[in-house]
Amino acid sequence: MPERRLPLFVATGLVGLAGGYAASQVGWPLPWMVGALLAIILVRCLTPWQLTEIPNGRKCGQCIIGLGIGLHFTPAVIEQVASHFALIVFGALFTTLSSVISVWLLRCAGEDRATAFFASMPGGSGEMVNLGARNGAALSQVAAAQSLRVLAVVLCVPALFKLLLGDGVPLNHSASVSWGWLLLIAPLGVLAALLWQRLRQPNPWLFGPLLVAASASLAGDLHIGLPNGASQIGQWLIGSGLACHFNRAFFRRAPSFLGRTLLATALCMLIAASAAWALSLLTQLDLRSLTLGMMPGGIAEMSLTAETLQLSVPLVTALQVMRLLFVLFLAEPLFHRWNGKSGLP
Repeated sequence: MPERRLPLFVATGLVGLAGGYAASQVGWPLPWMVGALLAIILVRCLTPWQLTEIPNGRKCGQCIIGLGIGLHFTPAVIEQVASHFALIVFGALFTTLSSVISVWLLRCAGEDRATAFFASMPGGSGEMVNLGARNGAALSQVAAAQSLRVLAVVLCVPALFKLLLGDGVPLNHSASVSWGWLLLIAPLGVLAALLWQRLRQPNPWLFGPLLVAASASLAGDLHIGLPNGASQIGQWLIGSGLACHFNRAFFRRAPSFLGRTLLATALCMLIAASAAWALSLLTQLDLRSLTLGMMPGGIAEMSLTAETLQLSVPLVTALQVMRLLFVLFLAEPLFHRWNGKSGLP
């Protein structure tokens, strides 16, 4: 009988679980995401074993996290967030504009305008690669910069927050589970994700479930949450999926480019933290939540960090979503305006 082997993605899941469990034992924030991420990257970089992504694993993880984020939206919390809408717009716009530092650093390294611009915009890897493709950017460089920025933020921000700022102030959000509501919301969230994907909108598997869960939570003032373990499964799936974009070849490719990307990311994080501190002096909003919302990371990752550290998930999500909208709608027109001012490449 022929030998039957398990698919390689099964090993990916097992390595990710081992890494997540180890990270949870040492008290690392976002342990099931960060632990899975680091464990799979180490295996892919230090061994010939090139673990492959779990089919649709990251989509499932984003769907779970989207549902969990949406259930944090209650009328009382939304009223507080809405009362600071102008601040949210300003914070998102400011952090978007701060990416000009990254553009300048990459231009100094000799990158063309399109590559430097779309590699620097904090709008999501897939979306920026698509915009870069339409404008003549080097797609491998854009994808590398976007992936490395998210990796750096995911690895550094949760750890720094827990080390420097503590665990945050517990929120008045009930963690009770209503299986009846969840059995209604979850399938509707999947349908919304499929529709969002068909319409070619950004982050469909996060935004679709998030919108459905938030709408139900607001309409019914539900005050419910996901069952224990759901967030950890979502973290594990997202971390395992993200890790499969990295191997030895990735880190050996254009070390100067990657180094400048890391430096630009660190500067953008510093600017975001400074702006959040200034805004917190002018408002009653929590410094931790403002800082996290202005970080140049992914919506799912930063919202998860807010949930783990017991911060205002809706405020962080609102800031992250607003910045994403700014980038998606303004990046290409701004690039055309900048690129059209001179005939230089």
